[in-house]
Amino acid sequence: MVLWTAAGAATLGFLVALEIVARGYGFSGPITEQSREVVFAPESGPLLYGGLALTMVVLTWRQRLIALGVAAAVDVVFFLVRWALDAEMNFGNGALWVVLGCAVLGLTRRTGQERMLLLKGTGLGLLLVAGHKTGDTWLLITSETRPTVLDAYVAAADHALADPSWLAGRLMDATAPVSTGVLHVVYGQLPLAAALVGLYQLRRVAVERRFPAHHLVRTFLVIGLLGPAIYMIFPVVGPIFAYGTDGGAWATANLWPETLPPVTDPQPIPFDGVTPRNCMPSLHTAWAVTLFVHTRDGSRAVRWAGAFWLAGTLAATLGFGYHYGADLLAGVVFALTIETAVRCSAHGWDRASVRLVALGTSVFAALLSAYRWLPVEMAARPWLFGPLLLLVTGGVIHAYVRTARGRNTKVSVPGPRSAPEAAGSRGAAENTEPAEPVKPAETAEPQGTAGSPKSPESPGSPDARPELV
Repeated sequence: MVLWTAAGAATLGFLVALEIVARGYGFSGPITEQSREVVFAPESGPLLYGGLALTMVVLTWRQRLIALGVAAAVDVVFFLVRWALDAEMNFGNGALWVVLGCAVLGLTRRTGQERMLLLKGTGLGLLLVAGHKTGDTWLLITSETRPTVLDAYVAAADHALADPSWLAGRLMDATAPVSTGVLHVVYGQLPLAAALVGLYQLRRVAVERRFPAHHLVRTFLVIGLLGPAIYMIFPVVGPIFAYGTDGGAWATANLWPETLPPVTDPQPIPFDGVTPRNCMPSLHTAWAVTLFVHTRDGSRAVRWAGAFWLAGTLAATLGFGYHYGADLLAGVVFALTIETAVRCSAHGWDRASVRLVALGTSVFAALLSAYRWLPVEMAARPWLFGPLLLLVTGGVIHAYVRTARGRNTKVSVPGPRSAPEAAGSRGAAENTEPAEPVKPAETAEPQGTAGSPKSPESPGSPDARPELV
């Protein structure tokens, strides 16, 4: 309870600080943007219903149907009022109303464990929306506070990787419109894919009446909160803006993806006050890597979906000209470092995890330093720096895999053991312990009394039977 209170207070303080900074630059911050959607047309209706879906993981099926019905009814009323007033049209207010109503219900009508569970659910739903608003505010701040960008440095460093954005851009042009149509969906619907995987991991919360120690949404939110801070340190807009038509008069030249930029002494490029400096690291890559990691414990279909979304996101970020190859490597290292730290905050720290976080942090800092201070040397010696970049990134990936396997921790919600696991554990016990006759007095113990063990049928028991919710 103390940890959750401290985390909530820290999050609120961060949002308030961001709101104050945004107001200083003349635009509203995340708190104002989310508050206005209680009445005014939301920016994204699907996002609000995604928040409602995360909140509903703590509800029974009957309560979920009621919540969805109320949300839809509220949206219909808002639609009719806006239509009559000829106001801006959108949906999603009903979902936000229901999430806020669940919070009020938890504070006023629930106690103990049930209150905490409902408040965690509503907090998760609201954080999903707040995280999106926070990211938007960060991007506006980067464009206001960083008048120059470092694209020339990253483009030069990217020569060591054989200029993957230029290669992917040409390939996408050659295979359009099929490739562009598919990859636009993959790139744009990454939050939806993450919400579906998160719901898959949280599917048994209503039965077990507790959240898993670690799940996808936690890492997603932390990446979204911390990643934009790096944008302030290393502002980059991407090749389609710095070297392509989307940059307009601010682009250095119209080179992407037909012509490689020349390798000269790179200098900061003055750029407009609108385009977000949101390339280094690639957070789309970081989120896709996290999605891939969290689907490894799912079914075969879930694992294939995670792999497909990772491959599609990497292809889209390069092929659309939104990122350089150097951004993607930094995004991979950033994601695995954050995932390790967030997982260990739930499951506990060990030496291997501490070493991995230290390694990831060091490699990430080294990558950004090399991109900034050694880009010409990297472009002049691609035979050395290209394999070296891939080697250090692969080293972090290898260390993560070894550490994750060593800890043997699941990221999905803990449920009843499968039959093979149970059989394996029984077999191990039979092989390691000598058989002894069981005393009659020890064959049964009264259940349900104070201090007695939980019934095997109780929801919180590790041997509970699966049931529909």
